[in-house]
Amino acid sequence: MLVTMPSQRQLVGLLASLSIASFFLTAVMHRGAPGFLNFYDGHKASQPETKEPKHPIYKPIPEYVPPPIRDNFPLLSRSSKPLPIPEWNVPQKNLYKKYDLPIAPPLFIGFSRSWPILLQAVVSYITAGWPADQIYVVENTGVQQANTRGQLSLQNPFHLNHTTLKTLGVNIIQTPTLLSFAQLQNFYLSLTYSHNWPYYFWSHMDVLALSYEDGHETTPKYKEEGYKSLYTLALQALQEARNEDPRWGIRFFAYDHLALVNPEAYEDVGGWDTMIPYYITDCDMHSRLGMRNWTMKDAKAGIITDVSTTLDDLAALYRLENVETKFTDPNPPAPEKEDSKKNARGSSGNVRRRDATAGRLPPSTMLGKRERVAVYRGDLEARESDEQREDENLTRFRKLLKTADTMFHYKHGNRGRNTWQTGQRGGEGEPFYYNAAGLAEAIELTTENGKEVYRRKWGHRDCDLRQGAGLNFEDQWIVEKDW
Repeated sequence: MLVTMPSQRQLVGLLASLSIASFFLTAVMHRGAPGFLNFYDGHKASQPETKEPKHPIYKPIPEYVPPPIRDNFPLLSRSSKPLPIPEWNVPQKNLYKKYDLPIAPPLFIGFSRSWPILLQAVVSYITAGWPADQIYVVENTGVQQANTRGQLSLQNPFHLNHTTLKTLGVNIIQTPTLLSFAQLQNFYLSLTYSHNWPYYFWSHMDVLALSYEDGHETTPKYKEEGYKSLYTLALQALQEARNEDPRWGIRFFAYDHLALVNPEAYEDVGGWDTMIPYYITDCDMHSRLGMRNWTMKDAKAGIITDVSTTLDDLAALYRLENVETKFTDPNPPAPEKEDSKKNARGSSGNVRRRDATAGRLPPSTMLGKRERVAVYRGDLEARESDEQREDENLTRFRKLLKTADTMFHYKHGNRGRNTWQTGQRGGEGEPFYYNAAGLAEAIELTTENGKEVYRRKWGHRDCDLRQGAGLNFEDQWIVEKDW
Protein backbone atom coordinates (compact mmCIF):
# COMPACT_ATOMS: atom_id res chain seq x y z
CA MET A 1 0.00 0.00 0.00
CA LEU A 2 1.46 3.35 -0.98
CA VAL A 3 1.33 6.28 1.53
CA THR A 4 1.19 9.73 0.07
CA MET A 5 3.38 12.18 1.95
CA PRO A 6 1.98 15.71 2.51
CA SER A 7 3.41 18.32 0.34
CA GLN A 8 5.46 21.17 1.70
CA ARG A 9 2.51 23.55 1.23
CA GLN A 10 0.21 21.24 3.29
CA LEU A 11 2.76 21.04 6.13
CA VAL A 12 3.04 24.79 6.30
CA GLY A 13 -0.79 25.13 6.45
CA LEU A 14 -1.07 22.52 9.24
CA LEU A 15 1.56 24.25 11.36
CA ALA A 16 -0.17 27.59 10.87
CA SER A 17 -3.53 26.13 11.99
CA LEU A 18 -1.97 24.66 15.15
CA SER A 19 -0.35 27.98 16.02
CA ILE A 20 -3.62 29.86 15.64
CA ALA A 21 -5.47 27.31 17.81
CA SER A 22 -2.81 27.51 20.51
CA PHE A 23 -2.96 31.30 20.56
CA PHE A 24 -6.75 31.32 20.77
CA LEU A 25 -6.80 28.83 23.65
CA THR A 26 -4.27 30.88 25.59
CA ALA A 27 -6.30 34.05 25.09
CA VAL A 28 -9.45 32.31 26.26
CA MET A 29 -7.79 31.10 29.43
CA HIS A 30 -6.42 34.54 30.32
CA ARG A 31 -8.97 37.03 28.96
CA GLY A 32 -12.18 35.11 29.25
CA ALA A 33 -14.79 33.48 27.13
CA PRO A 34 -18.12 33.51 28.96
CA GLY A 35 -19.23 29.98 28.41
CA PHE A 36 -15.94 28.34 29.04
CA LEU A 37 -14.91 30.46 31.98
CA ASN A 38 -18.23 29.94 33.75
CA PHE A 39 -17.53 26.27 33.74
CA TYR A 40 -13.92 26.79 34.66
CA ASP A 41 -14.62 29.19 37.51
CA GLY A 42 -17.45 27.02 38.80
CA HIS A 43 -15.10 24.11 38.88
CA LYS A 44 -12.57 26.14 40.83
CA ALA A 45 -15.24 27.39 43.31
CA SER A 46 -16.29 23.87 44.09
CA GLN A 47 -12.89 23.11 45.50
CA PRO A 48 -12.86 23.09 49.34
CA GLU A 49 -11.27 26.10 51.02
CA THR A 50 -9.54 25.95 54.35
CA LYS A 51 -10.99 28.82 56.50
CA GLU A 52 -11.36 29.28 60.24
CA PRO A 53 -14.83 28.15 61.48
CA LYS A 54 -17.24 30.93 62.55
CA HIS A 55 -17.86 31.45 66.26
CA PRO A 56 -20.40 33.79 67.99
CA ILE A 57 -19.08 36.68 70.05
CA TYR A 58 -20.76 36.54 73.45
CA LYS A 59 -21.72 39.49 75.60
CA PRO A 60 -19.75 39.99 78.82
CA ILE A 61 -21.00 38.01 81.79
CA PRO A 62 -22.73 40.39 84.24
CA GLU A 63 -20.55 41.29 87.19
CA TYR A 64 -23.57 41.19 89.51
CA VAL A 65 -26.52 38.82 89.58
CA PRO A 66 -29.39 39.38 92.07
CA PRO A 67 -29.68 36.79 94.83
CA PRO A 68 -32.36 34.10 94.45
CA ILE A 69 -35.82 35.21 95.50
CA ARG A 70 -37.42 33.42 98.41
CA ASP A 71 -40.89 32.43 99.53
CA ASN A 72 -42.52 35.49 101.12
CA PHE A 73 -45.45 33.57 102.61
CA PRO A 74 -43.99 30.40 104.17
CA LEU A 75 -46.95 29.96 106.52
CA LEU A 76 -49.36 29.58 103.62
CA SER A 77 -46.97 27.21 101.84
CA ARG A 78 -47.33 24.82 104.77
CA SER A 79 -51.11 25.16 105.00
CA SER A 80 -53.95 23.62 103.02
CA LYS A 81 -56.37 26.45 103.82
CA PRO A 82 -56.12 30.24 103.88
CA LEU A 83 -55.47 32.19 107.04
CA PRO A 84 -58.40 34.08 108.62
CA ILE A 85 -58.39 37.72 107.55
CA PRO A 86 -58.90 40.53 110.08
CA GLU A 87 -62.49 40.15 111.24
CA TRP A 88 -63.38 43.79 110.61
CA ASN A 89 -62.56 43.32 106.91
CA VAL A 90 -64.45 40.07 106.38
CA PRO A 91 -66.76 40.84 103.42
CA GLN A 92 -70.48 40.47 103.91
CA LYS A 93 -71.95 37.80 101.65
CA ASN A 94 -73.51 39.23 98.47
CA LEU A 95 -72.68 42.75 99.61
CA TYR A 96 -72.91 44.00 96.02
CA LYS A 97 -76.69 43.57 96.14
CA LYS A 98 -76.87 46.16 98.90
CA TYR A 99 -75.51 48.64 96.38
CA ASP A 100 -78.09 47.79 93.71
CA LEU A 101 -75.55 46.03 91.51
CA PRO A 102 -76.86 43.25 89.26
CA ILE A 103 -73.67 41.20 89.49
CA ALA A 104 -70.59 41.04 91.69
CA PRO A 105 -67.80 43.02 90.00
CA PRO A 106 -64.65 41.07 89.15
CA LEU A 107 -61.20 42.39 90.02
CA PHE A 108 -58.58 41.53 87.38
CA ILE A 109 -54.93 41.43 88.39
CA GLY A 110 -52.65 40.75 85.44
CA PHE A 111 -49.48 38.72 85.94
CA SER A 112 -46.50 38.40 83.62
CA ARG A 113 -43.49 37.96 85.93
CA SER A 114 -42.31 38.22 89.56
CA TRP A 115 -44.43 35.86 91.66
CA PRO A 116 -43.64 37.42 95.09
CA ILE A 117 -44.93 40.82 93.92
CA LEU A 118 -48.14 39.28 92.56
CA LEU A 119 -48.75 37.24 95.70
CA GLN A 120 -48.37 40.33 97.86
CA ALA A 121 -50.96 42.21 95.80
CA VAL A 122 -53.47 39.37 95.99
CA VAL A 123 -53.05 38.84 99.73
CA SER A 124 -53.27 42.56 100.44
CA TYR A 125 -56.57 42.88 98.56
CA ILE A 126 -57.98 39.86 100.39
CA THR A 127 -56.94 41.10 103.82
CA ALA A 128 -58.32 44.56 102.95
CA GLY A 129 -61.75 42.97 102.49
CA TRP A 130 -62.00 42.06 98.79
CA PRO A 131 -63.77 38.69 98.41
CA ALA A 132 -61.26 36.14 97.14
CA ASP A 133 -63.80 34.56 94.81
CA GLN A 134 -64.22 37.90 93.01
CA ILE A 135 -60.48 38.23 92.29
CA TYR A 136 -59.24 36.96 88.93
CA VAL A 137 -55.50 36.56 88.45
CA VAL A 138 -54.92 36.75 84.70
CA GLU A 139 -51.84 34.69 83.91
CA ASN A 140 -50.21 36.49 81.00
CA THR A 141 -46.96 34.53 80.68
CA GLY A 142 -47.12 32.68 77.37
CA VAL A 143 -45.94 29.44 79.00
CA GLN A 144 -49.18 27.62 78.16
CA GLN A 145 -49.80 24.87 80.77
CA ALA A 146 -46.34 24.89 82.36
CA ASN A 147 -47.53 26.65 85.54
CA THR A 148 -50.69 24.58 85.73
CA ARG A 149 -48.47 21.49 85.77
CA GLY A 150 -46.02 23.02 88.24
CA GLN A 151 -43.12 22.79 85.80
CA LEU A 152 -41.49 26.16 86.47
CA SER A 153 -39.15 26.77 89.40
CA LEU A 154 -39.42 29.71 91.79
CA GLN A 155 -36.47 31.45 90.13
CA ASN A 156 -38.17 31.42 86.73
CA PRO A 157 -39.61 34.91 86.01
CA PHE A 158 -42.81 33.34 84.66
CA HIS A 159 -43.36 31.12 87.72
CA LEU A 160 -46.92 31.30 89.06
CA ASN A 161 -48.04 28.98 91.86
CA HIS A 162 -51.55 27.84 90.93
CA THR A 163 -51.83 25.73 94.08
CA THR A 164 -51.22 28.72 96.35
CA LEU A 165 -53.73 30.88 94.49
CA LYS A 166 -56.37 28.17 94.70
CA THR A 167 -55.68 27.84 98.42
CA LEU A 168 -56.39 31.55 98.76
CA GLY A 169 -59.65 31.03 96.87
CA VAL A 170 -58.97 33.29 93.89
CA ASN A 171 -59.69 32.50 90.25
CA ILE A 172 -57.09 32.03 87.50
CA ILE A 173 -57.61 32.92 83.85
CA GLN A 174 -54.88 32.25 81.29
CA THR A 175 -54.18 34.25 78.16
CA PRO A 176 -53.48 32.18 75.03
CA THR A 177 -50.05 33.81 74.60
CA LEU A 178 -47.92 36.56 76.09
CA LEU A 179 -49.80 39.83 75.55
CA SER A 180 -48.58 43.40 75.69
CA PHE A 181 -50.17 45.82 78.16
CA ALA A 182 -52.59 47.18 75.56
CA GLN A 183 -53.49 43.68 74.38
CA LEU A 184 -54.10 42.60 77.98
CA GLN A 185 -56.48 45.50 78.48
CA ASN A 186 -58.45 44.42 75.42
CA PHE A 187 -58.40 40.87 76.79
CA TYR A 188 -60.11 42.16 79.94
CA LEU A 189 -62.73 43.74 77.71
CA SER A 190 -63.26 40.43 75.90
CA LEU A 191 -63.94 38.72 79.23
CA THR A 192 -66.88 41.03 79.86
CA TYR A 193 -68.57 39.63 76.75
CA SER A 194 -68.01 35.97 77.63
CA HIS A 195 -69.04 36.44 81.28
CA ASN A 196 -71.72 39.14 80.85
CA TRP A 197 -69.92 41.54 83.19
CA PRO A 198 -71.32 45.10 82.81
CA TYR A 199 -68.33 46.57 84.70
CA TYR A 200 -65.06 45.48 86.24
CA PHE A 201 -62.13 46.57 88.37
CA TRP A 202 -58.54 45.96 87.43
CA SER A 203 -55.31 46.45 89.32
CA HIS A 204 -51.62 46.47 88.65
CA MET A 205 -49.78 43.64 90.38
CA ASP A 206 -47.06 45.88 91.86
CA VAL A 207 -49.27 47.38 94.56
CA LEU A 208 -50.00 46.90 98.24
CA ALA A 209 -53.63 47.55 99.21
CA LEU A 210 -54.92 48.59 102.63
CA SER A 211 -58.30 49.75 103.94
CA TYR A 212 -58.79 52.98 105.88
CA GLU A 213 -58.64 51.12 109.17
CA ASP A 214 -57.54 54.18 111.12
CA GLY A 215 -60.27 56.32 109.59
CA HIS A 216 -60.16 58.77 106.71
CA GLU A 217 -62.15 61.98 106.33
CA THR A 218 -65.74 60.85 107.02
CA THR A 219 -64.88 57.13 107.23
CA PRO A 220 -64.92 55.76 110.79
CA LYS A 221 -62.10 53.64 112.22
CA TYR A 222 -62.18 49.87 111.96
CA LYS A 223 -63.89 49.30 115.32
CA GLU A 224 -66.39 52.13 115.01
CA GLU A 225 -69.93 52.03 113.69
CA GLY A 226 -70.11 52.62 109.96
CA TYR A 227 -66.56 51.47 109.14
CA LYS A 228 -66.18 50.47 105.47
CA SER A 229 -63.45 48.33 103.98
CA LEU A 230 -61.69 48.97 100.68
CA TYR A 231 -64.11 46.61 98.94
CA THR A 232 -67.17 48.29 100.43
CA LEU A 233 -66.03 51.74 99.36
CA ALA A 234 -65.23 50.42 95.88
CA LEU A 235 -68.80 49.12 95.56
CA GLN A 236 -70.08 52.48 96.75
CA ALA A 237 -68.03 54.26 94.07
CA LEU A 238 -69.44 51.91 91.43
CA GLN A 239 -73.00 52.56 92.58
CA GLU A 240 -72.47 56.33 92.46
CA ALA A 241 -70.99 56.16 88.96
CA ARG A 242 -73.91 54.11 87.64
CA ASN A 243 -76.57 56.24 89.30
CA GLU A 244 -75.14 59.72 88.83
CA ASP A 245 -73.16 59.71 85.59
CA PRO A 246 -74.60 58.24 82.36
CA ARG A 247 -71.26 58.84 80.59
CA TRP A 248 -68.97 57.39 83.23
CA GLY A 249 -65.93 55.74 81.70
CA ILE A 250 -63.31 55.15 84.40
CA ARG A 251 -62.95 55.73 88.10
CA PHE A 252 -59.34 55.97 89.26
CA PHE A 253 -58.24 54.85 92.73
CA ALA A 254 -54.63 56.14 92.88
CA TYR A 255 -54.65 56.60 89.11
CA ASP A 256 -54.86 53.19 87.43
CA HIS A 257 -53.13 51.25 90.17
CA LEU A 258 -56.73 50.32 90.87
CA ALA A 259 -59.36 51.33 88.33
CA LEU A 260 -63.07 50.78 87.69
CA VAL A 261 -64.06 50.42 84.03
CA ASN A 262 -67.28 50.79 82.05
CA PRO A 263 -66.90 48.39 79.07
CA GLU A 264 -69.35 50.46 77.00
CA ALA A 265 -66.91 53.36 77.06
CA TYR A 266 -64.01 51.20 75.92
CA GLU A 267 -66.09 49.74 73.13
CA ASP A 268 -67.21 53.18 71.97
CA VAL A 269 -63.63 54.33 71.31
CA GLY A 270 -62.46 51.05 69.79
CA GLY A 271 -60.57 49.66 72.75
CA TRP A 272 -56.88 50.07 73.43
CA ASP A 273 -54.56 50.67 70.48
CA THR A 274 -52.41 47.54 70.39
CA MET A 275 -49.95 49.24 68.04
CA ILE A 276 -48.94 51.31 71.09
CA PRO A 277 -48.27 48.32 73.33
CA TYR A 278 -46.80 49.78 76.54
CA TYR A 279 -45.98 53.21 77.91
CA ILE A 280 -47.95 56.20 76.58
CA THR A 281 -50.74 53.86 75.45
CA ASP A 282 -52.74 55.11 78.44
CA CYS A 283 -52.40 58.67 77.13
CA ASP A 284 -53.82 57.51 73.82
CA MET A 285 -56.70 55.60 75.38
CA HIS A 286 -57.69 58.13 78.00
CA SER A 287 -57.49 60.99 75.50
CA ARG A 288 -59.83 59.19 73.13
CA LEU A 289 -62.27 58.56 75.98
CA GLY A 290 -62.24 62.26 76.83
CA MET A 291 -62.71 63.20 73.19
CA ARG A 292 -65.87 61.08 73.19
CA ASN A 293 -67.10 62.73 76.41
CA TRP A 294 -66.64 59.74 78.71
CA THR A 295 -65.75 60.85 82.24
CA MET A 296 -62.64 59.79 84.12
CA LYS A 297 -62.71 60.80 87.76
CA ASP A 298 -60.81 60.11 90.95
CA ALA A 299 -62.45 58.06 93.66
CA LYS A 300 -61.41 56.93 97.12
CA ALA A 301 -61.68 53.43 98.48
CA GLY A 302 -58.45 52.64 100.27
CA ILE A 303 -54.70 53.04 100.33
CA ILE A 304 -53.26 51.65 97.08
CA THR A 305 -49.48 51.96 97.26
CA ASP A 306 -47.20 51.62 94.24
CA VAL A 307 -44.35 49.28 95.29
CA SER A 308 -41.38 47.39 93.86
CA THR A 309 -40.57 45.37 96.97
CA THR A 310 -42.33 42.76 99.07
CA LEU A 311 -42.95 42.29 102.75
CA ASP A 312 -40.60 39.67 104.15
CA ASP A 313 -43.58 37.75 105.48
CA LEU A 314 -47.08 38.35 104.13
CA ALA A 315 -48.49 36.99 107.38
CA ALA A 316 -48.06 40.57 108.61
CA LEU A 317 -51.10 41.50 106.52
CA TYR A 318 -53.17 39.12 108.66
CA ARG A 319 -51.99 41.02 111.79
CA LEU A 320 -50.46 37.90 113.32
CA GLU A 321 -48.40 38.37 116.45
CA ASN A 322 -44.62 38.09 116.36
CA VAL A 323 -44.47 38.83 112.61
CA GLU A 324 -42.08 41.67 111.91
CA THR A 325 -43.18 44.20 109.30
CA LYS A 326 -40.14 44.54 107.03
CA PHE A 327 -39.62 44.45 103.29
CA THR A 328 -37.08 43.07 100.81
CA ASP A 329 -36.18 44.13 97.29
CA PRO A 330 -36.46 41.09 94.97
CA ASN A 331 -33.86 42.73 92.74
CA PRO A 332 -31.53 44.63 95.09
CA PRO A 333 -28.85 46.93 93.69
CA ALA A 334 -25.29 45.72 93.29
CA PRO A 335 -23.13 46.16 96.41
CA GLU A 336 -21.59 49.59 96.49
CA LYS A 337 -17.86 49.99 96.08
CA GLU A 338 -15.83 51.54 98.90
CA ASP A 339 -15.65 54.98 97.25
CA SER A 340 -19.41 55.01 96.77
CA LYS A 341 -20.07 53.96 100.37
CA LYS A 342 -18.20 57.01 101.65
CA ASN A 343 -20.62 59.24 99.78
CA ALA A 344 -23.77 57.28 100.51
CA ARG A 345 -26.38 58.90 102.71
CA GLY A 346 -29.59 57.65 104.24
CA SER A 347 -30.58 54.36 105.81
CA SER A 348 -28.39 51.35 106.54
CA GLY A 349 -27.34 48.90 103.84
CA ASN A 350 -27.55 49.87 100.22
CA VAL A 351 -30.98 51.48 100.37
CA ARG A 352 -30.95 55.22 99.94
CA ARG A 353 -34.04 56.88 101.34
CA ARG A 354 -35.40 60.25 100.39
CA ASP A 355 -37.05 62.79 102.64
CA ALA A 356 -40.47 61.65 103.82
CA THR A 357 -42.18 64.24 101.65
CA ALA A 358 -40.00 63.91 98.55
CA GLY A 359 -42.13 61.45 96.66
CA ARG A 360 -45.55 62.85 97.37
CA LEU A 361 -47.39 64.08 94.31
CA PRO A 362 -50.12 66.71 94.13
CA PRO A 363 -53.69 65.42 94.04
CA SER A 364 -55.78 65.62 90.86
CA THR A 365 -53.46 68.08 89.09
CA MET A 366 -51.80 65.25 87.14
CA LEU A 367 -54.92 63.43 86.04
CA GLY A 368 -54.09 61.56 82.86
CA LYS A 369 -50.41 61.13 83.78
CA ARG A 370 -49.35 57.63 84.72
CA GLU A 371 -46.71 59.05 87.03
CA ARG A 372 -49.34 60.40 89.42
CA VAL A 373 -49.67 58.13 92.40
CA ALA A 374 -52.36 59.37 94.81
CA VAL A 375 -51.50 57.36 97.92
CA TYR A 376 -53.04 58.21 101.28
CA ARG A 377 -50.57 58.38 104.12
CA GLY A 378 -51.49 61.17 106.47
CA ASP A 379 -49.16 62.50 109.13
CA LEU A 380 -47.38 59.34 110.24
CA GLU A 381 -45.18 61.04 112.81
CA ALA A 382 -48.15 62.56 114.61
CA ARG A 383 -49.89 59.20 114.66
CA GLU A 384 -46.89 57.46 116.18
CA SER A 385 -47.17 59.63 119.28
CA ASP A 386 -50.68 58.25 119.86
CA GLU A 387 -49.83 54.58 119.39
CA GLN A 388 -49.39 53.90 123.09
CA ARG A 389 -53.01 54.87 123.65
CA GLU A 390 -54.35 52.78 120.79
CA ASP A 391 -55.15 49.08 120.68
CA GLU A 392 -52.76 46.52 119.23
CA ASN A 393 -54.71 46.11 116.00
CA LEU A 394 -54.40 49.78 115.15
CA THR A 395 -50.73 49.74 116.10
CA ARG A 396 -50.06 46.85 113.72
CA PHE A 397 -51.99 48.61 110.98
CA ARG A 398 -49.94 51.77 111.38
CA LYS A 399 -46.75 49.77 111.17
CA LEU A 400 -48.02 48.36 107.88
CA LEU A 401 -48.95 51.84 106.69
CA LYS A 402 -45.54 53.24 107.58
CA THR A 403 -43.79 50.33 105.87
CA ALA A 404 -45.91 50.79 102.75
CA ASP A 405 -44.95 54.46 102.72
CA THR A 406 -41.27 53.54 102.90
CA MET A 407 -41.73 50.99 100.11
CA PHE A 408 -43.30 53.69 97.95
CA HIS A 409 -40.38 56.07 98.38
CA TYR A 410 -37.91 53.27 97.78
CA LYS A 411 -39.55 52.50 94.43
CA HIS A 412 -39.56 56.14 93.39
CA GLY A 413 -35.90 56.63 94.26
CA ASN A 414 -32.96 56.76 91.88
CA ARG A 415 -33.00 53.22 90.49
CA GLY A 416 -36.19 53.30 88.45
CA ARG A 417 -39.70 52.03 89.08
CA ASN A 418 -39.54 48.67 87.31
CA THR A 419 -36.42 47.04 88.72
CA TRP A 420 -38.63 44.39 90.32
CA GLN A 421 -39.41 42.96 86.88
CA THR A 422 -35.88 41.60 86.40
CA GLY A 423 -35.19 40.07 89.81
CA GLN A 424 -35.65 36.45 88.75
CA ARG A 425 -32.91 35.15 86.41
CA GLY A 426 -33.47 31.38 86.50
CA GLY A 427 -35.50 28.82 84.60
CA GLU A 428 -32.99 27.81 81.94
CA GLY A 429 -33.92 24.42 80.51
CA GLU A 430 -37.55 24.66 81.69
CA PRO A 431 -40.54 24.75 79.31
CA PHE A 432 -40.92 28.00 77.34
CA TYR A 433 -37.72 29.41 78.82
CA TYR A 434 -36.90 32.98 77.79
CA ASN A 435 -33.77 34.82 78.83
CA ALA A 436 -34.81 37.37 81.49
CA ALA A 437 -32.48 40.13 80.34
CA GLY A 438 -33.48 39.49 76.74
CA LEU A 439 -37.16 39.80 77.62
CA ALA A 440 -36.57 43.13 79.36
CA GLU A 441 -34.61 44.46 76.39
CA ALA A 442 -37.21 43.23 73.90
CA ILE A 443 -39.98 45.01 75.81
CA GLU A 444 -37.93 48.21 75.88
CA LEU A 445 -37.50 48.06 72.11
CA THR A 446 -41.20 47.35 71.61
CA THR A 447 -42.05 50.24 73.92
CA GLU A 448 -39.93 52.68 71.95
CA ASN A 449 -41.54 51.57 68.71
CA GLY A 450 -44.97 52.15 70.27
CA LYS A 451 -43.99 55.67 71.26
CA GLU A 452 -43.09 56.42 67.65
CA VAL A 453 -46.46 55.02 66.53
CA TYR A 454 -48.14 57.38 69.01
CA ARG A 455 -46.22 60.37 67.65
CA ARG A 456 -47.14 59.58 64.06
CA LYS A 457 -50.75 58.76 64.92
CA TRP A 458 -51.39 62.11 66.58
CA GLY A 459 -48.66 64.35 65.17
CA HIS A 460 -47.87 65.19 68.79
CA ARG A 461 -45.24 63.86 71.17
CA ASP A 462 -46.76 64.51 74.58
CA CYS A 463 -49.74 63.23 76.52
CA ASP A 464 -51.78 66.46 76.29
CA LEU A 465 -53.50 65.66 73.00
CA ARG A 466 -56.58 67.77 73.67
CA GLN A 467 -55.33 70.72 75.71
CA GLY A 468 -51.84 70.89 74.27
CA ALA A 469 -52.58 70.10 70.62
CA GLY A 470 -56.32 70.75 70.19
CA LEU A 471 -56.86 67.31 68.68
CA ASN A 472 -60.20 65.57 68.21
CA PHE A 473 -61.17 61.91 67.98
CA GLU A 474 -61.34 62.04 64.17
CA ASP A 475 -57.80 63.45 63.86
CA GLN A 476 -56.07 60.09 64.24
CA TRP A 477 -53.43 59.50 61.55
CA ILE A 478 -54.45 62.52 59.41
CA VAL A 479 -52.46 65.38 60.98
CA GLU A 480 -48.92 66.58 60.38
CA LYS A 481 -46.47 66.62 63.27
CA ASP A 482 -46.43 69.81 65.34
CA TRP A 483 -42.77 69.89 66.27
